[in-house]
Amino acid sequence: MIGQSVDLSQYLPILLFIGIALGLSVLFVFLPMGVSRLTGAHNPDAEKLSEYECGFPAFEDSRSQFDVQFYLVAISFIIFDLEAAFLFPWAVSLGETGWDGWIGMMTFLTILAIGLAYEWKKGALDWQ
Repeated sequence: MIGQSVDLSQYLPILLFIGIALGLSVLFVFLPMGVSRLTGAHNPDAEKLSEYECGFPAFEDSRSQFDVQFYLVAISFIIFDLEAAFLFPWAVSLGETGWDGWIGMMTFLTILAIGLAYEWKKGALDWQ
């Protein structure tokens, strides 16, 4: 054990990969920042530097009340965004899935339509 040496040449491709990845990530982060400073696109003012999150300006007190409407709209957006993500592969593979796939997707769309109608009826989509 004491006289045995480890062949470090096996680790060269891994170190090369890490070096290239680090170099590219540094390039993609710092090159646009440098170009924007050189071309004059870096022009901060008070409006650009102000915080703006979740559809309303940030507030000082973390316990202050705010309208939950922002989150209801965000959840609705995510649900219907996922619906669109499921529709494209279904439409492409409809030839292979046949009637079973069509009935399954129509059931899925019906459930989502009922959810949207419920949300609309309850006034979750009304903006005040």
